[in-house]
Amino acid sequence: MKQPCVYIVASKRHGTIYTGVTSNPLKRAFEYREGLVEGFSAKYGCKILVWYELHGTMLDAIAREKQIKAGSRAKKIALIEALNPDWSDLYSTLV
Repeated sequence: MKQPCVYIVASKRHGTIYTGVTSNPLKRAFEYREGLVEGFSAKYGCKILVWYELHGTMLDAIAREKQIKAGSRAKKIALIEALNPDWSDLYSTLV
């Protein structure tokens, strides 16, 4: 599945969250689930895909990622809970 995408992964409900961008959301979500992504997300156990948004171009996805990252934690939580109030793992929705 090649599609520009902005995503948020979390360690648990209301836990540590990380926002990123990818051109292959299925592959990236799998890498988080399996602990294959090094850095911040690995250090804090962010393995659950709790929010994502598909875009038509990578430039649009990057612009949206920057907008989300510039926002507060409360705004990120509101984004997650509007789509996924239980903070369920959305990995299966990508398959």
